[in-house]
Amino acid sequence: MTTDVTDTGVGTIRSGFLGGGFMAQVHSRAARAAGATTAVLASSTPDRAAQAARELGIDRAARDIDELLSGEADIVHVCTPNATHTALALRVIDAGKHVICEKPLATTLAEARELAAAAAERGVVAAVPFVYRYHPMVREARARVAAGEIGALLTVDCGYLQDWMLLPEDDDWRATSAEGGPSRAFADIGSHLCDLLEFVAGERIVRLTARTRRVYDERGGHTVTNEDAVSILVEMQSGAIGTLLISQMAAGRKNALTLELHGAQSSIRFDQERPEELWIGNRAGNLQLFRDPTFAHEGVARFSRVPAGHGQGYQDAFNGFVADAYAAISGETPDGLPTFVDGVRAAQLTEAVLAAAREERWIDVTPDQA
Repeated sequence: MTTDVTDTGVGTIRSGFLGGGFMAQVHSRAARAAGATTAVLASSTPDRAAQAARELGIDRAARDIDELLSGEADIVHVCTPNATHTALALRVIDAGKHVICEKPLATTLAEARELAAAAAERGVVAAVPFVYRYHPMVREARARVAAGEIGALLTVDCGYLQDWMLLPEDDDWRATSAEGGPSRAFADIGSHLCDLLEFVAGERIVRLTARTRRVYDERGGHTVTNEDAVSILVEMQSGAIGTLLISQMAAGRKNALTLELHGAQSSIRFDQERPEELWIGNRAGNLQLFRDPTFAHEGVARFSRVPAGHGQGYQDAFNGFVADAYAAISGETPDGLPTFVDGVRAAQLTEAVLAAAREERWIDVTPDQA
């Protein structure tokens, strides 16, 4: 089972939240599941904060970030639009509080690096919710790759497809570079895909080239400047090559994150919409492997929050991530906890993808640049 943290050695963790939308719902549920007190919330206005606090069951609404940071919160969850992350997370870090910041960590690589450096200097726990790492079958896939069960990595075939921006009338703040940043599809979901690929494969993407597409130049009466879809060719550290397709305009696909690794001995595939299973491909026959903590690789069983046959999903993965972040506050070092360093890596890849598409060339993204 993933650790539930109810005491840090100085009392129950008190969680604060910046923002009151969908992600704040997910974060606050996960905080409660980890045994924390959901103490305080601030939003864009005092009225919005009061409404969100009531709806989410947060103990108290703060007038603004100053009041939130001057109060009782031990850790602050930043659940606001992308372009606000840097300024808000820096305020949290400067106040000496631990922080979980939604991704993308920042809209530029320079700002992401600034945040990671500030968190390291202050010595606070600073995490980014690349939560798909917390599906038990992702951990099982990672363990099998690390154990050499698929053999040398040859190729990868990955995708992250959604359809929520399919129609011209579909609109969201992420579609404006002012709030969402210069990248939308890749920064929003492609970053998850690349994080998962590197996490499971146990190696980095070292070179990439990309093409982006923006289908509609206007949504909701305003100009769209970021992309709807991205196609990427990658080369891994081992020499393996692969393709990644990211789209928010793939009709019928709701949250189709898929990761398929082809090794010299066998293949392995994870599908986020079928998170309870792995597909294992062999030349002589294939295997559908279902989650069962009894037979999992060492270290994987703790991510199974319920017995085999009882489905786990996205909120369970998020709960596991937050529990690990809170465990880090009490001095533990949970395996695979995504930190601001991983947020920097995502920002590096985002800038590389945009540059590769704009300049029509290959871009080096070696880890020592992250």
